[in-house]
Amino acid sequence: MDTEPSWISLLPAAVAVITAILSRRPVESLLAGVLAGLLLLEPAAALANFSTILLEVMMDETIVWVIIVCGLMGSLISLLMRVGAANAFSRTLASKANSAGSALLYTWFLGLLIFIDDYLNALAVGSAMRKVTDRFRVSREMLAYVVDSTAAPVCVLVPVSTWAVFFAGILEASEVAEPGQGITLFVSSIPYMLYPWVAILMVPLVATGRIPALGMMKTAQANAATNGTAAGQGEFAVEEIADSGRVQTYHFLLPILALLGFSIWYDLDVQIGVIMAVAVTISLYGLQRLMAWTEMFDAVLEGIKIMVPALTIVVVAFIFKEVNDRLGLPLYVIESVTPYMSATMLPLVVFITMALIAFATGSSWGVFAIAIPIVLPLAESAGVSMPLAIGALISASAFGSHACFYSDATVLAAQGSGCGVMEHALTQIPYALIAAVIAGAGLTVLAAM
Repeated sequence: MDTEPSWISLLPAAVAVITAILSRRPVESLLAGVLAGLLLLEPAAALANFSTILLEVMMDETIVWVIIVCGLMGSLISLLMRVGAANAFSRTLASKANSAGSALLYTWFLGLLIFIDDYLNALAVGSAMRKVTDRFRVSREMLAYVVDSTAAPVCVLVPVSTWAVFFAGILEASEVAEPGQGITLFVSSIPYMLYPWVAILMVPLVATGRIPALGMMKTAQANAATNGTAAGQGEFAVEEIADSGRVQTYHFLLPILALLGFSIWYDLDVQIGVIMAVAVTISLYGLQRLMAWTEMFDAVLEGIKIMVPALTIVVVAFIFKEVNDRLGLPLYVIESVTPYMSATMLPLVVFITMALIAFATGSSWGVFAIAIPIVLPLAESAGVSMPLAIGALISASAFGSHACFYSDATVLAAQGSGCGVMEHALTQIPYALIAAVIAGAGLTVLAAM
């Protein structure tokens, strides 16, 4: 059962965040938040409600899509690593990189190129660049920061991406944009999406040391410099076949190009893209006899199994979001801040409020389907530019994806880069907060102009 929105709806999010910080175990933290929410909803039926919500989540098209795409991305990465293609690509880049800073800049540049989907970006770039950055004793936490700070932000800013398609659809469904004009309105808002702009532009400054390592990142970098980089939680532990010298850089690039090309060809359908990329990779390696057919199918299954821990976190995060929705968390917070939404303050209030909701719930898309039909009419009545209001909302969404300890993007960036989820989240958070402060100040200035 759903409840009337009240301050009580904040408790599960508080439980989840505090438990995550103390335990550094995202699944247990999310389950603690879920349990707290279920007890608030209907204590006597907590178990039955959990079972019902779990079934609803597992039948949801979005979570099925995530499981298919991420599982097959694991298969693709497993194939690339098993045959040594990822190694060949890494050797090529390593020969060009001459320092830790240049290795991280190559990571950043590669992330800018894979702009179709943040899941694809986080997994592909992290796994491709691990050995390059390892060579220069860059911590896996720093690699994960660069990957995560590029993945969602670049997908937000390039209108040919799954993010653009999703938000354009929400704008049309909410009747904020005319039918067929959602993407046009989205594009007009790109200059005002300050958080993703700042997050992306900060990466080369951090990579080259112009912005120093902060907090726990400083410790991680020092450990890597002294002891080398150790494999972290979520490492793709795939045994490579013996390198016969036949595996070249194109054995890595062709599957990635197939992934991008088929995704674009099929109207940004990443699911078809990854299915075709796996098929192309198996055909390429099989016809060239780089691997036995049976070994390749074993690698496909191995890759899916490796993604199970990350997918578990994502599924539990969806359950947590559903519980928060039933408690009315997004509506409560929006209703509480509505009186402060003057023309000058609205973009900043929207950014801070929705960023906190996205951070607390781990939902960078779901809560915005609720918020957009409420917030944007308020912005219009207050005389705020619609592109500016949308820019503030999507900036908040990008922050939630980037900063939340258990968001799907955080989990997959850690998975692809080979470090623990909480290690990545806690080392990254100072940079996310710096970007948020700059973005908030910028939105305030733009609203006053």
